[in-house]
Amino acid sequence: MAFDGTWKIDRNENYEKFMEAMGIGMMKRKLGAHDNLKLTIQQNGDKFNVKEASNFRNIEIEFTLGVNFEYSLADGTELTGAWTLEGNKLVAAFTRKDNGKVLKATREIVGDELVQTYVYEGVESKRFFKR
Repeated sequence: MAFDGTWKIDRNENYEKFMEAMGIGMMKRKLGAHDNLKLTIQQNGDKFNVKEASNFRNIEIEFTLGVNFEYSLADGTELTGAWTLEGNKLVAAFTRKDNGKVLKATREIVGDELVQTYVYEGVESKRFFKR
């Protein structure tokens, strides 16, 4: 599948502003901007296994398209939501447990990159990964 593989962070756009909108403190934002995130994605039909490895944590997430699951961000923010497939793009809406606000996320392959886009409270950020 197109998303399968190991993806290493290459660059960010507006990521610190996004983290600020999420309520993440300055020190964690500075560290988060240089997390050296690596995603390993395996897709089997509508089931996904995603391993996230960074300077701060290593976790493994399993989800099925369209099925809600719980997820915690690196700063401890707890979310619930689901990924769906719209064309060739993974699309998600996650609701924060602490305030009920929605974080929207997409993952898509653009050229030879995996582009992950986040939108929260009107602030958009992109993270670009290369295999």
